[in-house]
Amino acid sequence: RDAAELALGALAWLLGDTLRAQRFLDLTGLTPESLRTSIDACATQAAVLDFLCAHEPDLEAASDALGILPEELAGARRRLPC
Repeated sequence: RDAAELALGALAWLLGDTLRAQRFLDLTGLTPESLRTSIDACATQAAVLDFLCAHEPDLEAASDALGILPEELAGARRRLPC
């Protein structure tokens, strides 16, 4: 699958949980508005995948939700062109 597509799917999953979403915003420094305006940016997609890769339970849960292996989601980060 396309790395950007996986990152956006992972973001949708991430935002489905209020506490996880807030942790993501806190750790990345993004705000809801800056996230909306930068959602297509490679750096934002990389931040999503980096966030998930930094916490294995989230990586595994996101992978399950997306119907892929955790290795595929982690590999998407390496395939992003940024």
